[in-house]
Amino acid sequence: MGLKSKDLLGMKQLTAEEIMEILDTAKTMKLVISSGNKKTSHLQGKSVVTLFYENSTRTRLSFELASKYMGSASANITTSGSSVNKGESLLDTARTIDMMGTDIIIMRHSQSGAPHFIAPHLKASVVNAGDGMDEHPTQALLDMLTMYERFDTFEGKNIAICGDIYHSRVVRSNAIGLSKLGAKVSVYGPRTMMPVGIEKMGIRVASSVADCIKDADAVMGLRVQLERQQKSLFPSVAEYAHFYAITPEMLELAKPDAFLMHPGPCNHGVELPTAVYDCDQSVINEQVTNGVAVRMAVLYLLMARRNNL
Repeated sequence: MGLKSKDLLGMKQLTAEEIMEILDTAKTMKLVISSGNKKTSHLQGKSVVTLFYENSTRTRLSFELASKYMGSASANITTSGSSVNKGESLLDTARTIDMMGTDIIIMRHSQSGAPHFIAPHLKASVVNAGDGMDEHPTQALLDMLTMYERFDTFEGKNIAICGDIYHSRVVRSNAIGLSKLGAKVSVYGPRTMMPVGIEKMGIRVASSVADCIKDADAVMGLRVQLERQQKSLFPSVAEYAHFYAITPEMLELAKPDAFLMHPGPCNHGVELPTAVYDCDQSVINEQVTNGVAVRMAVLYLLMARRNNL
């Protein structure tokens, strides 16, 4: 039991078997969330610290709740309230947290590769909660849990992802993980927001929103990440919504039992009209619940590995 590595830095490091172990464990953890008493002793006596250099609502809160639901001592550090504002380096900050007896450090950083940089220097396990435009493994895992609850197998399933592909660490982690499980991923977005050579990841680049979504088993919209753009990559928000939004008409092209996903937060009226966000096929709110369950599973399996050493 437990993951092979002391850290969870990306989907690249996980085998298909490890991904399925996380998903199966998360199904069990979801029962805890829905129970009247959201308290277990899985992490009793352990300590978990969230270290976030970027803003977050869903990811940070779900990790905090996940650790508390399992009985750990937890703490949260943001750059605005830490010695980072005094010029302390990332490594010094991480080492300080590590030397306080911390078991797991959950980090989000604007720089790609930041969790990979600190992990070898620490005794604590490091969980990547999103690094720059590289990966967001636990978001992909919660997306896959949402699919897993509806699919009997990932093999041969068609997953459509539309939006800001270039800046999305979510699409990278999902593409890696879903490919390992046998699913097929198609993407579409403005050409200015499409990474060069993305096909090398085993992804199909569609020619239009309709081409991407047609016969899909699951459809995912992505937020336009204006905060990561040095200059505008499309003429206007209105034009983006006109040509690239997932409209009700586009969603009808997917398979009859297809469902709609979004990692959040959503720009209503841009990548998704509100009517689509709230439609019967939407499982976006369920993804939030699954985020807590997956993060509980990840923390549990990392601690199981540490306990077995």
